Amino acid sequence: MSEGYEVAILGATGAVGTRLIQQLEQSTIPVSKIRLLASSRSAGKKLQFKGEDVVVEEAKPESFEGVDIVLASAGGSVSKKLLPEAVKRGAVCVDNTSAFRMEPDVPLVVPEVNEKALYNHHGIIANPNCSTIQMMVALEPIRKAFGLKQIIVSTYQAASGAGQSALNELYSEAQDYLDGKEMSADIFPTKGDKEHYPLAFNLLPQIDVLEDNLYSHEEWKMIHETKKIMLGDMDDPKIKVTATCVRVPVPISHGESIYIEVEDKENASVEAIRKLIDEAPGAVLQDDPEHQVYPQPINATGKRDTYVGRIRPDLENKGAFNMWVVSDNLLKGAAWNTVQIAERLVADDLVEVK
Repeated sequence: MSEGYEVAILGATGAVGTRLIQQLEQSTIPVSKIRLLASSRSAGKKLQFKGEDVVVEEAKPESFEGVDIVLASAGGSVSKKLLPEAVKRGAVCVDNTSAFRMEPDVPLVVPEVNEKALYNHHGIIANPNCSTIQMMVALEPIRKAFGLKQIIVSTYQAASGAGQSALNELYSEAQDYLDGKEMSADIFPTKGDKEHYPLAFNLLPQIDVLEDNLYSHEEWKMIHETKKIMLGDMDDPKIKVTATCVRVPVPISHGESIYIEVEDKENASVEAIRKLIDEAPGAVLQDDPEHQVYPQPINATGKRDTYVGRIRPDLENKGAFNMWVVSDNLLKGAAWNTVQIAERLVADDLVEVK
């Protein structure tokens, strides 16, 4: 491998970890050495990076000696334990878990929206929730042009958002249903709660645990992450945000129905919003009602972009609009956004080679 950065991928064998490897291979980051880290159960496995076999190592504090960049997706408890150790050893970490997202001194970054926040990092940068990321890509150009007063979002989130084992459970349930067998559920709606229900041929209006305020934690994340990314403060009341998050029996790629109210009601229009989306980085306009063209998860899977369509006005309220947004939750919602952040760190000289 050529001269460059030593990169460690923490959680390398998971659904996001394997995609981190692929996205890093395709990135602009010059990699001199790759370290693939996972739990002791996965240690000794071989994965490939740029055509070469790499042996997976057990993740320990000393695993980060000499590492310049850490891309992490191994669960919040693992990140909390190991990423401070990586920072102590001089690494810059981009974390795909919720462990540090709401820490005031940790930038929460979608590069198309708030890349400048990277300049304030102290060794750890947080990757936002997958459902938040795609909404930010779609709404930031509108916010810049017309301002935003309110966001109401309903999500249709794919099974893979809960991990590879959850995706496997969906497939198993679907086969049992088709075979006339009773479906068993061990994961959905969330491992962290008492009851479990089948997802196959079903809809579950709960993602993560239900809080005392009647919102799920996923809904809480979308509300407060949006404010932190767009306004710099997770509790800023300038933009009102509310969410309903639903798990749907789709393997990969989240859909979102988004309703917005803008500040500049006189100049905002469907045509203007379409033009903004069409020109926005990371967004692809798929909005041709005459020919039934609109975003679909089956078409977004495996792609880095965020797809936006069904843009239409609220016929009862001037300055309010609806839209439909779809993106691959494992790529833009996770692996690609993580690697994209690392690309910006390298391009802006915010990480050093040891």
